[in-house]
Formats: sequence, C-alpha cells, structure tokens
Amino acid sequence: MSYAELPSYAELHCQSAFSFHEGASMPTELVEQAAEMGLSALGICDQDGVYGLVRAWKAGQQRGLQVLHGAGLTLEGAPDVVLHAMDSAGWGNLCELLTRGREGRPKNDALLPLADLLECAPGLVALVGADWGGHPAAGDLADAFGDRLYVEAFRQRLPTDGARVAAAEALALRLGRPLVAVGRVLTHTPTRQPLQDVQRCIQHHCTLETAGRLLEPNAERHLRSPQSMLELFSDHPDWVHRTAEVAARCTFDLGQLTYRYPREVVPNGHDPMSWLAVLVDRGCKERWPDGTPSKVQAQIRHEMALIDELGFATYFLTVQDIVAMARERDILCQGRGSAANSAVCYALGITAVDPSRSNMLFERFISRERGEPPDIDVDFEHERREEIIQAIYEKYGRHRAALVNEVISYRPRSAVRDVGKAFGLSLEQVGRMAKATDRGRGSLNQKQAQEAGVDPSNPRVFATLERSREIQGFPRHTSIHVGGFVIAAENLRTRCPVEPASMKDRTVIQWDKDDVDAVGFIKVDVLALGMLTAIRKCFDLIRKTGGPDLHLANIPPEDPAVYRMLCKADTVGIFQVESRAQMSMLPRLKPTCFYDLVIEISIVRPGPIQGGMVHPYLNRRAGKEPVVYAHPALKPILERTLGVPIFQEQVMEMAMAVGDFTPGQADALRRAMGAWRKRGGLDPLIQQLVANMKNKGIDQAYAGQIAQQIMGFGEYGFPESHAASFALLVYVSAYLKCHHPAAFACALLNSQPMGFYTPALLVADVRRHGVEVRGVCAATSAWDCTLEAGSQGEWALRLGLRQIQGFGEEAARRIEAARGEAAFAGVADLGHRAGLNKGELRKLSRAGALKMLGRCRRETLWQVEGLWNGPLLDGVEPPQDDAHLPVPTALENLQEDYRATGLCLDAHPVGLVREHLQGVLPIDQLGTQAEGARVRIAGMVTCRQRPHTASGVLFMTLEDETGMANIVVWPKVYERQRRMVRGENLLVVTGKIQRQEEAISILAWQFQRLPVEGITTKSRDFR
Repeated sequence: MSYAELPSYAELHCQSAFSFHEGASMPTELVEQAAEMGLSALGICDQDGVYGLVRAWKAGQQRGLQVLHGAGLTLEGAPDVVLHAMDSAGWGNLCELLTRGREGRPKNDALLPLADLLECAPGLVALVGADWGGHPAAGDLADAFGDRLYVEAFRQRLPTDGARVAAAEALALRLGRPLVAVGRVLTHTPTRQPLQDVQRCIQHHCTLETAGRLLEPNAERHLRSPQSMLELFSDHPDWVHRTAEVAARCTFDLGQLTYRYPREVVPNGHDPMSWLAVLVDRGCKERWPDGTPSKVQAQIRHEMALIDELGFATYFLTVQDIVAMARERDILCQGRGSAANSAVCYALGITAVDPSRSNMLFERFISRERGEPPDIDVDFEHERREEIIQAIYEKYGRHRAALVNEVISYRPRSAVRDVGKAFGLSLEQVGRMAKATDRGRGSLNQKQAQEAGVDPSNPRVFATLERSREIQGFPRHTSIHVGGFVIAAENLRTRCPVEPASMKDRTVIQWDKDDVDAVGFIKVDVLALGMLTAIRKCFDLIRKTGGPDLHLANIPPEDPAVYRMLCKADTVGIFQVESRAQMSMLPRLKPTCFYDLVIEISIVRPGPIQGGMVHPYLNRRAGKEPVVYAHPALKPILERTLGVPIFQEQVMEMAMAVGDFTPGQADALRRAMGAWRKRGGLDPLIQQLVANMKNKGIDQAYAGQIAQQIMGFGEYGFPESHAASFALLVYVSAYLKCHHPAAFACALLNSQPMGFYTPALLVADVRRHGVEVRGVCAATSAWDCTLEAGSQGEWALRLGLRQIQGFGEEAARRIEAARGEAAFAGVADLGHRAGLNKGELRKLSRAGALKMLGRCRRETLWQVEGLWNGPLLDGVEPPQDDAHLPVPTALENLQEDYRATGLCLDAHPVGLVREHLQGVLPIDQLGTQAEGARVRIAGMVTCRQRPHTASGVLFMTLEDETGMANIVVWPKVYERQRRMVRGENLLVVTGKIQRQEEAISILAWQFQRLPVEGITTKSRDFR
C-alpha cells in the first residue's frame, strides 16, 4: 500500500490525564480534538497503565476515530518504551507486562525488567526514542520486535530538536528500522500547558518557582492536525505518513475481549442450568415449607427461562457460592439493589425480600433486550468482610479474581490544596482556603478566599483559584472500589492489568466499575455494611445476657411499639432513618407497617423531592387530597404509592405503560438516570417519553413533572427492591433499639466507626432512654463496651477501653488478662502486670479510668509520672508523696473527658453554663412552643448538611444537655454569617419555630458564639 492511499497522520504517542499528574487533558477531550482535526487514529499510551483507555475507546467509537490500545512502560536499566497492541495476543502481552511491572512494588510505582519485555514482544508494536541510541540492548529489542519496532522522531521547536532528530536517525539506521513522527502529546490544546506545569509540580512535590527543568520549556506538546504535523516535518513527510501505516497494523480494540464465568461452582454431572434448578428448588422448600405460592412459581419459571436464554446461570451460582461462604462462617449478609426483584435470588438465599409480598419488575434486574449480565450487590458485616474477600482469592486464585479499581478525582478541596502548594502558598494558606470551600458545591470564589484570610488579588492566589477550577474532575490517584469483584474462568491479567493495592493482600484491575461494564466483565459487589455488624453483635449480647435467640428471620414483625417509636422520630442509631431529613419526615409520614418503611427511606431522595412528589404523597396519605391517576394504565403501577411515583421501577413501568417504551428502552432510561452518566444520554429519552405520554392523553404538566423526577433520580433515587432490602434492616435495628436499648447501644459503640452519629451522641441518646452508662474503668472495662447488672434491675452499659483516644486493643487485652488473675493494687501494679508503658498509663489516667486507684485523675496522673523506669525497679511503688493536688473543677473534667474519650458522662458544655444563659430555652422544651414563636437555644453542633436538593439550604443539628434540635439555615443567612456557622462548634441560635405535623425545626436568622469561658470550641474537642 502506497502512502498516498493511506490517511495522512495518526498520533502514536499521546498521554492523557490518566498518566497521573503528567497529561493535562482527559481521554475524551483528546479523542474529540483528534476527530475534529481529522487524525486517522490516536494512540493513547499512558505511563504504566491503561486506566483511561476504556473512556478513550468509547469516545472513539462515538466519533468514528480509531484509538490505538497502548501504554508507556518504565524499564529497569533502560529508557522507556511505548507499546501498542496489534491483536488479541498483543493485548494479552501488554496487560501481562503492565502487571509484571507493578508486581511486588509499592503502589503507584512500576519497573519492568527488560527481559520480560523481550519475552512478551509478540503482537505488539514498539516505539523507541533517541535515548535508546547508546543502549547496549537496542539490538536485542530490534531482534525481539522485528519489523514491529519503530523509532520516534520528535520536535518541540527548540534549539535541541536538530540533535535529537539526528540521534533518532542514527538509531534507526543502526537498527534498520523506520522513523515515525510523533508529538509526545500531553495536552489537547496549548492553552492547557499552565495546568500541565501545575500537574508536573504536584507529581514532583515542588513549586513552580523551584521546578526548573522539570517543566516543559514551551507549550508545543499538544495535539496537531495533519497539516500542522506536515509543516513541522516538512523535510520528512514520509515520517508523518508512516504513522498511518502503524495505526493500520493495530487492529485490536476492547470490543474483542472475551469473558467466561468460573466453572468451579458447577458439580460434576450437572450443567449450570440444571444445578441452578436444583439449588432453586431446595431454596423454595426452605423458604416456603408449606409450598411455594403459585405467583412465585410463575415468576421463577419466567426468570429461569431468561437466565437460560442469556447464559447467566453460572453468574447466579457464583454469587450464591460467595453467600454460602459467609453463612458457613456465621457472617451476616444480605443482597440488595435490583437483585431483590428476583425470586431466584430469594430462593438462593442471596436476598431477603419475599417476592410473594412484593411487586417485582424483573426487567429492572435482567433485560432480554439489554442482554447484559445482572449486577448483584451483597452486604456483609463490615468488620468481617475481609474474611470473604480472602476466601474468594483463595478459591479462585489471584490470577482469576481481583477487586475493581476506583479513580479518585479532584474535588474543590483537594484541588485547592494541591494547586495552592504548586503555586508556593503556605500550608496554612491552602488549609484555610480548603476549609472555606463548601464540599461538593463548586470551586472557591474570590469572596470566600478573602473570608479565609487570603488576598484574591495576589497573583498566586488568583492563579490557584483559576487552575483549581480547571483541574476539578481530573484523576488524582487510584483506590479500591468499595467491593466490586471481577471473577473469571481465565487469567485476568491477560485481559486487564492487575496490580497490588495499598491494602495488604489485595489486588485490583486497573479499570473502574463503569469500564468493567463497558467491556462486558462480570462484577459482583462484595460490600461492607456497618449495621449488619452491629445487629450481629446485638444478637450476641442479648443471648449472653439471657435474652431470646434472635436472628434476622425471627424478629417479631409489625410491632406497634416499634412504629410508635419511629413516628416520634426517636431514631438515633437506627439504620437509614437517623438523618436530619429522615427524622423530619417520620412524624409526617407516620409509618405503621413494613411497606411504610419502604416508602420512608425512598421518599427522602433527590428523585421524589425534585419531582415534586413528596407533598402530594403526604397530602394523599393524610386524606387532604384525593388519589388520582393521570391515565387508567397507571393505576396498577401507582396504586401502592397513592398515585405518586416514588421508585425507579415505577418510572420504568410508567414508561412502558403510557410512554410506549419497550422493557429494554425502559432499562436504558434507568441506566441513563445514573448520577455518573452524562445528561446528554438522558435528555433524548425524556423528550421521547414526554411526547409519548402526551400522545396517550397525559396532561402536559404531569408529564413535565415526571420528567423532573427522572432528572432527580439521575442524582439519586431508590429502586423499590433496594428500599425493601434496606427497610428490613430499618425494622430490625428499630426493634432492637425499642426492646433492647442497652444491648443495641453497646453493639453500635463496639461497631464504630459507622453510622451517622458519634459515640458521644449515641451515649447521650441511650441515657435519655433511661439506660445507666458507666465510665471507662481499668478495674472493670474490657476492650469492648459491655453490659453489667444495673441498679434498677435493668442492664447498665459499661464503656470499653476502646473509647480512649489512641489506646490500643493489645494493651486492653493485657489489662483484661492481668485483671482476671487478681485485682490491681495500685498504678504501678497495673502497669507492671499488664505490661503498660507510661504513655498508655497516661491515657488511662486522663480518661479517668484509674479513679479506683486515686482520688481524681490528677492524683493518678501524678502517680504515673512518678513511676521509676527500667527493669530493675519495674513494678516497685514509688515513695508516698504528700503533695496536695487540687481536685479538678467540673469544667476541667469535662474538657479532659472530651479530649480523652470524645464524650463526658458527668456534664454537658451547655449544662455547665445554663444558669448564665438568659432567655435561652432548653431543647426539650421546644415542643411547648407555638408555630412561628421566636426562640433562642444553645448547643453543640453535631452535624452540618447542605444537600444539593436543598437549593443551598444548610441543615444543622444542635445538642444540649436535654436533647437535639434541627436548625434550618437559608442561603442568605448562611452567606451573612458563614464563618460563624461553619467555624464555631458551640453556638447560641436565634430563630423561629417551624412545625410540620410533629416535626419541629428552627428557622435560624442569627448565630452567636456560646460564651463558655475556658472551653475551646474546636471540633476536635467536642465532636
């Protein structure tokens, strides 16, 4: 083929932002620009990884541009080399090389032995630069790659270009290999060069002033059009044209990847479908001992036929196998998400939602038209999930099982921090700027920067603000997905590079969950859920203290006392309904049955809120407005939610019933609603749906309302199946709190960190429920919190040594063991027999855990400091010291308690100054105030939330010694008193009472610092 018959130019050497802190353009930007410029192909070759390749490939498919699949490799003892896959074998070799380069090395580090490169050369095109000219292995490289080796010619409009190109020509002549012209692209446009400079500084931990030659000398490493490249290499146009020849040799793309399920889950004598049928039949007999309901039988037949048709049986068996691993180890687990639409999943024990009691939309889970594998999420106890992860690795091998990668992108705060350092701002300055940036609500503006104490007119500050905005959304580093596992029948490392994670004994593939979906890999989500840990620990505590043997399946259903508690929003610590918004909704919705809980946790979501569905539902539920349906076909879909769509499944069913969507189109609508998707894919579907609804006679206003709700679901909306799975845990945790408050609080404390509330708030809440709470004590406390016989015949909660900040579990276990032998005679005896050092004894003393050995914590701390060091006198009591130490005041004890354990049982900051607060109402008296009444309350800030659906409104929770109150801060008030609202932790709030049914909030208009002399208001002391 002559050069004249080939397209003119393909850029073969291009790094995107996924060459972390090197490239300064996203893969999609590069592909878009290359297509606009008329390039025939674009070679994405990020350094030591293919993290952004799927995005580039997908963008290339949309724009009709060939994307070469490659990477740059860092070699041991040799210059870098760029590789592109020609075929499937070459792609497998590239992935193997990238895997080997990362193997056994620290995270973010890669170094590949040259011998490995020579071994895995088949199927790959290699590009080398002039820096290979003097390397002794250049000949070996030429021998290994043969006519698949090319030499790069690179010009940057610098005086050194001539020498570099001459060296490349000499290398090509020596090896007998042709030259190709490349741009070594880092940006899609020259205007991104300032950001690339910043990226380079972030990479090398330096500033722009000190970077020197680490920075590019100009902005020439950008994408060029064929014409521009021919002008740059006007003396060698054949080098430019030859790039198209190389691109034509690289025919591989990710669409050619194959994936097969593991076969170990199918025993001999069975095929996947026959074994699945056996397990489903067994499960049905266990779930329905008196016979499977006919409705469920029909559903199972429908599902099994579709599973067989689409070849998904082995996937179901794999998930069932993982669940069985947990059950064998007595680990609580429960499937959720769209899988709860499946009767097969329920029969297999994967999910806990009974299909005979719910209305399922199986197409939400599996669609014939979509033809894609399902996505099953399973929650496990968060403290024991690692056991399951390692069991999966052990069974399938690390070459066939790996966790999914997660790319952490720049957000406003991280952008300000990293960019500010590159511009030479001090750590204090970037810290203040980052703190002044609202999480998830856009970049820091000049006014906010000024409020943070920095001058926005300063060139460095101004540039920091500009580049921070530009870098947002760029990849910052990689992490591990919350639980996505890819398990395959074949070697994964020949299909996607696998690398060690920063966490011990974990390996991950280089692609994230969206990339995995795009290439057809099957992912199982092995997720961690703290509430499952707490529930299991609570069950154990109840049994140990002589209570009933409870488990998820035998919790008494529909207990009126549980629903009375929920209606009062008494939900601190209860799964999913403990947030400020949920606590405000509960008294209005007034749940009285399990399905009400399904509604409750679904209605406080952006979908129903933005769709304007919340008030109509509540009004209809309260009988304030009639239940109407915009079309008769909607009644069977919306009857259970009073004519108001609340769940994703209902939107899909409506699209089919009155929007003439097929099940596959309805599922496409659901997928486009994902928050990670671009709105461009959602808009055409919404327009089509609205048009079809109008043709069906649906009122235009109602159709528009449905469109708004769909947009809201795009931010975050629950499928009914997911809500039902979570509602089960809502009810179980509420039952435990209602009937076993001490055990439930103890379990929550022993499961930290988890949930919405800190240990201090959990302790305060359980004390308000009449449970006696006893402090940390070296004479009685174990590592975990425990239950002790209380003074009134009820169980008392003893705080564990885990509550002491910085105190280790190993030291606590030694205290337990020594105490089991004999009581401690003194501080020295405790330290000696438990093997504690002075630092550990200090922590115990400051937490008040040594009070049984002295009058007060000052006295025991004095004894600790007086202990002799060294083995000769170890354990010997020091001489008695008659120094008189003043007993700490209540305020001093409170301060020390918060520093040591984060909570105080003896006092509350507001309680200490209550008598000095004029006109300040205790929070527990807010219920006596009329709607609109002006009130002042004081308290400690326990929570600040500013959800996107609230149009800039900030919600706060304030706690005093009597209870908690919800505070609403309108945007104008927030901006006027931003520093006070954000920066102070002890506040006096003035506002007016706002009532919605029994839910009470304070609409705030003024904030003042609580005048507590001597008490610091920094969050670390009181949060």
